[in-house]
Amino acid sequence: MSNPTPVDPAKSAAVEADAVESIVPLMPLVLPIAGGVLMLLLASIAVYMA
Repeated sequence: MSNPTPVDPAKSAAVEADAVESIVPLMPLVLPIAGGVLMLLLASIAVYMA
């Protein structure tokens, strides 16, 4: 039985930081779209409840 090779925490942290940094440039597009969808959803719920 061979032990699996241990994962270097610094290497996995660098991979996670790269994933986050790849998403950051999209925030100016994603946040307004998500806000618009959320407002539309909340407005439709308010109209339905009224």
